[in-house]
Amino acid sequence: MEKINQLKAGAILSYISMGLGYIISIVYTPIMLRLLGQSEYGLYNLVASIVAYLGVLNFGFGSAYMRYYSRYKIKSDKEKIATLNGMFLIIFTIIGVVAVVAGIILAMNIEIIFGAQLTVSELVKAKVLMMIMVVNLAISFPTIVFTSHITANEKFIFQKIVNMISVVINPFIVLPVLFLGYGSIGLVVASTILNIVIGIINVCYCIKKLQMRFSIRNMDFTLMKEMTVFSSFIFIYMIIDQINWNIDKFILGRFKGTEEVAIYSVGAQFNSYLISIAAVVSGVFIPRVNKIVSEELKSKKLTDLFIRIGKIQFVLVALVVMGFTIFGESFINIWAGETYSKSYAVAMILMIPMGLVLIQNIGIEIRKAQDLHQTPAKFMLCIAIINIIITIPMAKEYGAIGSAIGTSIAVVINQIFINFYYFLVCGLDIKLFLKQILIFSKGLIIPIIVGCLMISNKGKFNDITFLSMVIPYIIIYFISLYYFSFEKYEKDLFIGQPYNKISNIVNRYVKK
Repeated sequence: MEKINQLKAGAILSYISMGLGYIISIVYTPIMLRLLGQSEYGLYNLVASIVAYLGVLNFGFGSAYMRYYSRYKIKSDKEKIATLNGMFLIIFTIIGVVAVVAGIILAMNIEIIFGAQLTVSELVKAKVLMMIMVVNLAISFPTIVFTSHITANEKFIFQKIVNMISVVINPFIVLPVLFLGYGSIGLVVASTILNIVIGIINVCYCIKKLQMRFSIRNMDFTLMKEMTVFSSFIFIYMIIDQINWNIDKFILGRFKGTEEVAIYSVGAQFNSYLISIAAVVSGVFIPRVNKIVSEELKSKKLTDLFIRIGKIQFVLVALVVMGFTIFGESFINIWAGETYSKSYAVAMILMIPMGLVLIQNIGIEIRKAQDLHQTPAKFMLCIAIINIIITIPMAKEYGAIGSAIGTSIAVVINQIFINFYYFLVCGLDIKLFLKQILIFSKGLIIPIIVGCLMISNKGKFNDITFLSMVIPYIIIYFISLYYFSFEKYEKDLFIGQPYNKISNIVNRYVKK
């Protein structure tokens, strides 16, 4: 019962935390943009994108820890668990030291890394930022053992509450530092201090509450080899993510300067919102995917699930993409300022192809459950390299918009391959999926017409007045989909169940 409560509460707190994160980001980011200025904000993102590459040094061992911890916990082998804890603490501590050494080498060669586009003062500040960020990263590595231990023990309530507190407190720590004029250096120092405090809380909880113990005797090197093989493909996916979503900033910083990095970063932020919204939907269905994979006659069931979840994600993804197409430019002008007007084009170029990927997001979990993720990982790594080759000339010529185009081309090429892979190897009926999505999309006709009319008459309104039409547009969107696209499952999911619950409450109240 406690396990079920932890899962339910953890899921609810995840949604609350994500919602708070969005709200705080929307309120906090424009203040930060104006206090830092476009150039320094770009410099901050540029350095962060380089340090993020050091994050792959964890090699995906966090996932490996939970897998092997669960294996030993079932057997109640406390000695093995203690040895596992000790082994991972040593591994991540060594990785942290390696990260510091690598960071020092990068900082000492900052001029070579960023080229001639940065000024002398920017290079000096970049060096300081990199050193602080590397220290922050190095500290975070050993704490992975403790956060993984909390997750493996399914203590989701504690974990999510700590994460939520961190999200809420962060701007209250950072903003005073920015108002005092300490700029990006003050920002990363404040974030590092918060990271240390959160790390200490997790350590204390594991040792005192969960009775976490460590042993460095009888180190199992056979297990180490097995974990390395298990983590290798996770490591490849981590590299791919870093290349696809951080290389653009580095290329822009190298060839165009910090202002273009800032413009790209603002646009990419909206794309990250879209990705996280879709990830929540697919994440809920992971246990069901694994259950179906273990059954016979699984292909039809997997295709049915693939289509059903695809439709749900289509509803959310299409709303975000279409809504941003109509209202995004006005929102960015108010939110970030007119100096970031090109960020609208960057966001659109990234979001449209990404939207097509996200409606098939559950496919990632399907191929993982079938242990068919190795070939896509290798192909995606090749595409990530092609992304770099395409993006460099595009960034040189067209700046932030060119970088976004290069990344989007790579995303489209990758998704074409993945669809063939789903069809030929994973047993998913992609033709049926595409047919169902095409039929389902007829409900978008009215929202598209309304959206075109809004855009064509936009000049009659100022930005604030235009944004007041967002709520009416969302209502039109859902009414159109309800009558022209939704079947019983979607109606119950989006409208029916909440309506029935409200009706039951009202009826009970009336009867009283």
